[in-house]
Amino acid sequence: MDIKLLLALVVGIAAIIVLVLRTRLDAFVALLIAGLVTGVIAGQPLTGIVSSITTGFGNTLGSIGIVIGLGVAIGKILEVSGAADSLARAFLTAFGKGREEWAMGSVGSLVSIPVFCDSGYVIMNPLARSIARVKRGGYVALALALGCGMTLTHHMVPPTPGPLAATGILGADLGLVIVVGLIFTVILLPVVIVYARWVGPTLEDQIIPEVREAVYGHLTPVGAGSGSGSSSGLPDAPASGGHDGDEVREIATYNPNDYLGEPPAGKSHRHVGALLGSLPLAIPLVLIVLNTVTAAVDRNQQGALSGEYEPSSWTTPFAFLGNPVVALVIGAILAVYVLLPRWTPRNKVQGWMADAAASAGLILLITGAGGAFGQVLRDSGVGDALAEAVAATALPAFLVPFVIASVVRIAQGSGTVAMITAASVTAPLVATLGIDPTVAVMACTTGSMVFSYFNDSYFWVVTRFTGIEGTAALKGWSGITTSVWVCSIPLLFILNMVMG
Repeated sequence: MDIKLLLALVVGIAAIIVLVLRTRLDAFVALLIAGLVTGVIAGQPLTGIVSSITTGFGNTLGSIGIVIGLGVAIGKILEVSGAADSLARAFLTAFGKGREEWAMGSVGSLVSIPVFCDSGYVIMNPLARSIARVKRGGYVALALALGCGMTLTHHMVPPTPGPLAATGILGADLGLVIVVGLIFTVILLPVVIVYARWVGPTLEDQIIPEVREAVYGHLTPVGAGSGSGSSSGLPDAPASGGHDGDEVREIATYNPNDYLGEPPAGKSHRHVGALLGSLPLAIPLVLIVLNTVTAAVDRNQQGALSGEYEPSSWTTPFAFLGNPVVALVIGAILAVYVLLPRWTPRNKVQGWMADAAASAGLILLITGAGGAFGQVLRDSGVGDALAEAVAATALPAFLVPFVIASVVRIAQGSGTVAMITAASVTAPLVATLGIDPTVAVMACTTGSMVFSYFNDSYFWVVTRFTGIEGTAALKGWSGITTSVWVCSIPLLFILNMVMG
């Protein structure tokens, strides 16, 4: 591998770490500086570096920016209407006390099969916040379980684009890949829950103040000390396990007067139940799922499992309504007109929307900057060079795509790009080395889960919504994604023995 490209990668990553942890600059500026430094060292033309940054920024926000804005707005209405509180209590009842992380991880895994991680996380995060508010603690563990549960199926279960493309490139059976991907997900989900429960409490007091306020409001989280940043006037909560559950629930109960004010004469507040409260979330998800399913059926009928294809006319309505932007616009309309009472003043609703937009601003900038840095790494040739270097090593045959996907993921951030690159590089080797195509696909997809960090836009979505940054973000999110990556290795050995 060209030493110059390796140096560019190392210096770029080091620049982000140093700038974020040791200077007054925030992650947005640090990512842009890292992109500039990496491009210069890699020998990319100066004007080309700027073009890569603007292209990566625009492409990332073009796909997720509107979704984040709408998702945050829906979350705000769920909060002020009391719907999020009702949904949280329904989840707690369904899974039982002490299994809240299982609830978030399981739901995240199901949602992310047809829905992109970024969109699904934005949609589902208000539930994690509401459950944490009802529990008066545990938000980081819930958020990590939700995010990594989504990562599992997003990376391993078609019809998400990465595993679907890898299946087509390597000539594997789509149905078999889906079954194996689901089996891997079921086995790895406990790893997610164990890690989230282990590391979450250690990071709870490192949630940034504005997110802490958004999650817990005036409440003092259970187990939070004086350093938690809480401005509550309540006495300190008792230690976890020593409190009375009914008392905590009574303190945490949603009060509509806190947001909606007193109703006019002759009117009364309406309690928003879990079923009604789920509509702004469920209907967009159903529309997105229908879009994914109809597109997959259409692709299969045309024999185009990967790459570009020409959609049939019958899929057009599903493609339109199931586009995440359109689906979430529908969700936002439902949230405002179904969940809020009719007498809610227009200026108050618009104020809530403005508050949501303001809170999404920094998330959007950092997410876009992460995409910009990843684009520089792609355009500078770092990812391709690493893939070629790994392919030339003497690894066990079925681990070659796994390692290629891993190094490409670390190099440029995108799991989808990593697994597609690994599949493309190893496709000519599958037949000659005697690798089963399904094993090769799973090696590509599991390898692409490793160490999600600064150059991955999903890293910024999860950590910013969770409210952790710096080393806490690396310990929480980068650690949990690496844990499932490590635990997938023995599964690949077993799969290779079964199918080899």
